[in-house]
Amino acid sequence: MRRDGPGLGFRRTARRRHRRRRCQCPRRRPGHRRPRPTPDDLVEMFELPSVETVYQWRHKRTGPWGFRVGRHLRFNPDDVRAWVESQIKGAAA
Repeated sequence: MRRDGPGLGFRRTARRRHRRRRCQCPRRRPGHRRPRPTPDDLVEMFELPSVETVYQWRHKRTGPWGFRVGRHLRFNPDDVRAWVESQIKGAAA
């Protein structure tokens, strides 16, 4: 059976605590990714009646492409922008 040294448990805990908070590390800022919009964010952006509308779009495959991160649904901002542009072009035609 492997036993961790006295300092290893503390380092792991400190790393976990650091990850839970929003990271403000200088090393993360230059290449930091934009936050991924949630269904609630799409409801606010497009002034939709409820989050269920976003889930129905996903079910019918008519809305922007989304992906799961664990049990949470996220959207790629570029895909959302492309979807909006395609909707605008479709309405104009």
